[in-house]
Order: sequence, then structure tokens, then C-alpha cells
Amino acid sequence: MLVMRGIVKQFPGVRALDGVDLDVQAGEVHCLLGQNGAGKSTLIKVLAGAHRPDEGTIELNGAHVSPASPVDAIRLGIATIYQELDLVEGLSVAENIFLGHEHARLGFTNRAAGNRAAHEVLARLGHPEIRPATEVGRLSPAAKQVVSMARALSHDARLIVMDEPSAALAHDEVANLFRIIRELTAQGVAVVYISHRLEEIREIGDRVTVLKDGRTVAVGLPARDTPTNKIVSLMTGRNVEYVFPPRAARPPGEEVLRVEDLTSPGAFAGVSFTVRAGEIVGLAGLVGSGRSEILEAVYGARDAAGHVVLGGEPLHPGGPLQAVRRGDLLGALRRGGVVRSVRRGMGLAPEERKAQALLLDQSVTANITLGNLPEFARLGWLDRGREKAEARRLVEALDIRPRDPERPVKTLSGGNQQKAVLARWLLGGRRLLLLDEPTRGVDVGARAELYAVIRGLADQGIGVLLVSSEVPEVLGLADRVLVLREGSVIHEGDAQDLDEHRVLDMIMDGRAA
Repeated sequence: MLVMRGIVKQFPGVRALDGVDLDVQAGEVHCLLGQNGAGKSTLIKVLAGAHRPDEGTIELNGAHVSPASPVDAIRLGIATIYQELDLVEGLSVAENIFLGHEHARLGFTNRAAGNRAAHEVLARLGHPEIRPATEVGRLSPAAKQVVSMARALSHDARLIVMDEPSAALAHDEVANLFRIIRELTAQGVAVVYISHRLEEIREIGDRVTVLKDGRTVAVGLPARDTPTNKIVSLMTGRNVEYVFPPRAARPPGEEVLRVEDLTSPGAFAGVSFTVRAGEIVGLAGLVGSGRSEILEAVYGARDAAGHVVLGGEPLHPGGPLQAVRRGDLLGALRRGGVVRSVRRGMGLAPEERKAQALLLDQSVTANITLGNLPEFARLGWLDRGREKAEARRLVEALDIRPRDPERPVKTLSGGNQQKAVLARWLLGGRRLLLLDEPTRGVDVGARAELYAVIRGLADQGIGVLLVSSEVPEVLGLADRVLVLREGSVIHEGDAQDLDEHRVLDMIMDGRAA
């Protein structure tokens, strides 16, 4: 169905694609793999008509094509579902699904017809509960992913590109996604599937193409029969061990965080736990179990009843600013030190780092120092020299690549963007870090680096509260695990005493093992 040959795409100072080849057959799931920065996103944007290639050819069903715009690509039967969903949050579900090809009568939008058609597409995807008239901005990340898929299906596309479609989905929702993909391929639709989860590639993929540094290093490998170590070696140029950093040999220190009977109606109820200095506590559960909402409540970004005690001092309602600054002045006076030397409150690395944590058009320096600007102020003016020096120190300490603090943060890979978010909270010191899906959209090699960074922070005495949709990640990185189901803690125990099957059994049954 699709043949791409010698695709080259250059940006100022960067050759993002350097002669990439890809061929996709009708009715197959073709998996596109590679580290962040390998060229996957640029390649699919060329295919989707968002970028024009500088060199190379594209054939679709035997005919040469050159999509000049996304509208061109859609007319050719190519639909793309991006990892960073391109939905209009102020419009309804139905309006998003049929954006650009609305149901109309006599020049006026026919909302009733659009809503009926949207319901049919959503029901086909197994989500009839999503109401077509609901404003998209009110939906969960998982529901937004479903709406984006519904929009692709509404165009009757013959080639669908899916970029990390399962990143925001729960276990049962991923199974439903795979059911839909199998139905589509049975009808002759081709799917280009991008994922960093190699277990998904085994389950849903037919063939694999691997990119590295903007070049094709393998084409058409059998997805189920190619050894994992070979795929990882092709992606990274080296062998990556699937091991987590060793846990600290010494016991955790003093209590950093105490949460008692924390409740947020509709999200979670009666949640209690502690985090100690140097300890990583993981929250395991399905999407919708209340994991992210608990982090938001602890941070002060969500209204909740109950008690949150940070470093022995209660946090009163007042929003994130209090949680971040806790200990700045009071702790300094108690210790007789200067404010800058105090280990402060907490920092949050949210699930949606691009939408909720980063200023994408600003430099790495600006993003790192964003939460600590008073430290660099003299008489109301920023000391740019000190600001840049501190940012450079953290860029080197966390190995943020490329090592250019003045580079726009949007040009970094997902793993390096995540490091920039962590660097923000390390500046000036924090006693507690809240990490929500810290490796979402991050490739295999960068994950190992992030694991080492997180464990290194804990070894320095920082408490870490970790949320991840991947149970093996929670068990491999955390010291202690809370298992959540429908907003309640159903089990708490040492991570080493649990395995993935036991955790999933507890989540499904709703009872502690």
C-alpha cells in the first residue's frame, strides 16, 4: 500500500531524516520503532502532509503522491493520530470528530446529525458512554484519545498512523484498542503503530521498521520473532539491560510526608500513607483509580478534605504555592541558615509535561529556573549570569542533551524534557518529589537513564511519590507500593513482595491478596 524511499528532511542545523525507507502492506500493523529523536515523528508528519520532504518519493497504492497539507493526506486516505492530541478543547466531541467535514444542511451545521454519527463511531470504538455533546476539554486523557481515534475513523481512512495510542489508556482500554485495530486490518486497512512498549509490539504488530539518528537501520523485521535484545540494540546502538537501579541498602530516614484520610469526592476517598526521606513510594492502579488525583490533592492543585503533613508541618488549604515554598522562611529561621540553603517543600512533575509543566517556546534555562526566580533577583532584577550558571550545572548533572541551556525546550526529546522538569525542582532543593508518569512517551534507553536519576535523588534523601500505568515500572523502581482501585487503597506493602500478576489480580478483584 505504501512505499517511502530515501526520505530526507532538514531543519536549520538539523538533518532530521537522512534517507529513510518504509513500506507498509494492506491489512498489516507495521510498527515503527526508535529512540526519541530518531526521526519517527518527522517521518509521520511527512506522510501526514504537515512537512514537505526535501528529497525522496512516496507511493500510495502504486501511484506517486506528495501530500501538500494534512487535508491532502486525508483526501488520499491517510489519517494520523498524534501522541500530543490535536483536539480543540473548546468544541464538543462531535464537533472535533467531524472538524473539517461537518454535517450540514443548507449551509448550516446539522448538530443532530453530527451527534448521531459521532455516537455511532464512538460505539464502534467500544465507548458509547462518551456523549457527543460534551466539551472535549472536560474529558479525561483516555477519553480524548478515543475521540482522536474516532476522528480518524470518520474519514474512512485506508492508512492510519497511531503515535503512542496506548500511552493514556488503562489495561482494559488497551485491549479494546487492539480489538479495533484487528477489525480495521481485517478490512484491509493498514496501521502504522508507534510505541515504546515492546510488549505491545509483540501482541499487535506484524512487522517492524527501526529508525536511528534519522536513518533506517532495519526494515520489515517479524514483530513476534525478533529477539528483544536485537530490537533494543538496533534502536540504541548498544545493549540495554532491562534492570532497575539497586535499591538503597540503608533504611529510609525521617518521615517527609504524612497523608491522613484524604478525600476528594468522585476521585478517591479515605486515602492514608506516608513517605520517608530516601524512599520511593509507588501508586499502582488503572487509569481512573485516583492515582493522579491523589498527587494533585497532595500538591494543593485539587480540593480535598483530610490532612497533609509535610516535614512535620501541616499544609493548610492554599494551593500549590504553599506546598512548593513550605520551609523556605520558617525552616531557615529554625536552622539559623539562609533561605537558599533550606530543603524546601515539594515539586510536581505532571503527567502532561508539555501542557502542564513546560513553556515550550522558552529555553531550557527559563524552564529550569521558572520555580525559583526569587533566588536570582537583586533589587527586583534578575541576575541572568547566575541563572544561566545554575541551569548549566543542572543540565550537566542530569545529562540533559544536547547540553545547550539556551536551546528551546520544545526541541528536546521526551526523556530530556522530563529531565528539565526534574531539574526545576532540584534547584534550591526539595524534600519531596511527586512524579506522575515520569517515563510516558520516553524510549527504552532514556528510561534507564531516568530510572537512575530518580533512584539517585532518593539516595540523596529526597522522598519520591511515583505514579505509573506500567506495573513493572512501579514494582522495579519503588520501595513500597500502594495498590489502588476505584479511589481506594486496597493493599500496601514492600515492592519486593509483589509481582505484576498479583497486583493485577488485586486490581481486578478489588481485594488485597
